[in-house]
Amino acid sequence: MSKNSRNQSVLVVGSTGYLGMEICRQLVNAGKNVKALVRPTSDPVKVNALQQMGVETREGDLKNTASLKDAIDGVDSVISTASSTLSRQEGDSIESVDDNGQLNLVQAAMESGVNQFIFISFYPISQQFSLQTAKRKVEKKLMGSKLNYTILQSGFFMEVWISPAVGFDFPNSKVTIYGEGKNKLCWISLVDVAAIAVASLDNEAARNSVFQVGGPEAMSPLEVVKIFENHIGNPFAVEYVPIAALQAQKTSATESLGESFAALMLAYAEGDNIDMTETRKVYPFRLTSVMDYVQRVPAGQQV
Repeated sequence: MSKNSRNQSVLVVGSTGYLGMEICRQLVNAGKNVKALVRPTSDPVKVNALQQMGVETREGDLKNTASLKDAIDGVDSVISTASSTLSRQEGDSIESVDDNGQLNLVQAAMESGVNQFIFISFYPISQQFSLQTAKRKVEKKLMGSKLNYTILQSGFFMEVWISPAVGFDFPNSKVTIYGEGKNKLCWISLVDVAAIAVASLDNEAARNSVFQVGGPEAMSPLEVVKIFENHIGNPFAVEYVPIAALQAQKTSATESLGESFAALMLAYAEGDNIDMTETRKVYPFRLTSVMDYVQRVPAGQQV
């Protein structure tokens, strides 16, 4: 790590999202010079929260290349988590944000002399769909650039996929399971993904590398349900969405977001096999388990 790394500036893109906000928090705690890309239309409560942390906010939009040049000026590193999947404004789509917008950001970083670009992606999925196409295009552009890049291909976030947002309604003891719920997933906490992103800064071992990022143990959705039932003390009502229904949803989707969510649900049903061997060599710290998460969220401590 270079002796001046604490003074180098880091621009976080996607800073008002769950993961981006957590990355900003950890960067500030690490004493970094943190800047956050926000839009004029960003939630003022979230913008204020960033500023209260001590983060400098810079206005810009992935869909506006001129604004990116101004926002990225003088920045040493970029961490990008931006996506249209969970938070969208007018004009946002997978094509405009996850695809062209991220490509615009990489190009701006190349032209402005940014040293390092850390891109939050997801692990390769067997389904073909718009969001995955966008992620792979951005990865390819990064790997073909002269930027010092680190690509983090994460698994399913606990805070999203084990939450009411996608049907895991633990406060009301009911859950929607995609597929049979028997295939194991390497659930990962976004807090840990943030920590890995922060640990990648100015880290020679992370230079020009792609890491798959999963949690400490693989567990099926039904095993997760059982842990919640035991912890809360209530049986859960379980509703299943058959794989055939998910495939039909994906096929009949009229826009890329619906298609992509159906594909992600199919990936959830299939399970994953994230190999953390190389990742753990570079990032050996303790990772959040599903049990850690279960003990946290029912008490209202969800990230």
